[in-house]
Amino acid sequence: MERGGKSGTPSTSESSSPEEEMGIREMEITGHRLIIHERDDSSDPSTGRALTGSWLWDSAIHLAEWMAADGGPRLAGATVLELGAGTGLPGLLAAAMGAARVVLTDVAPLLPGLRASAEANGLGSRVEVRELRWGSGDQAVAEADVVLMSDVFFDAEEMGGLASAMRAAWGESTTGWAASEVRPGVGECLEALRREGFEVVEVEERVRPLLRAEGETSAFAVYRIRRA
Repeated sequence: MERGGKSGTPSTSESSSPEEEMGIREMEITGHRLIIHERDDSSDPSTGRALTGSWLWDSAIHLAEWMAADGGPRLAGATVLELGAGTGLPGLLAAAMGAARVVLTDVAPLLPGLRASAEANGLGSRVEVRELRWGSGDQAVAEADVVLMSDVFFDAEEMGGLASAMRAAWGESTTGWAASEVRPGVGECLEALRREGFEVVEVEERVRPLLRAEGETSAFAVYRIRRA
């Protein structure tokens, strides 16, 4: 894959407080302070399993840091769609950075947390929260200038549904930006997206400390996605 670099290292901090114990994190990314709601009670109604998108994960932080760094995507006035938003950090940061319209999408149980975060950050007028299950019949959400994704490259068999959602949002000038931990299986997902007609190029890779494993680190990458 092609690799590039980004000048400047954005600053990120996380403050702990009694509120955080109740599922609220306060993140600061290069001068933008954002409140993120995590919900321990969100589960998949079909399986009963907890939804991992209920919590903030490192790929979302990595993508947000990259967005805020010198040379990140131009967001002022843009329409931004986040697929598989989870807790919505990258999309909320896009709104804070001047995007005109941001649409955060995920499965239904995660939507209350996304709405709570949008309201807590005073972004409710520019941030919409919509249900979107990849591969479902209704994929029409918004044609976007920028599509954001993090932690979506787990299962190559899911990439057909993801590609369907991406195509519904893609215009002539749309660019996607995705972040993922560098781990086995990611390459298969990227190849599956390429077979679906998308160009995927790695633009940055960096080792960072893990949010939920004190003292441990892992490599994370950012990918640029365009229609081939």
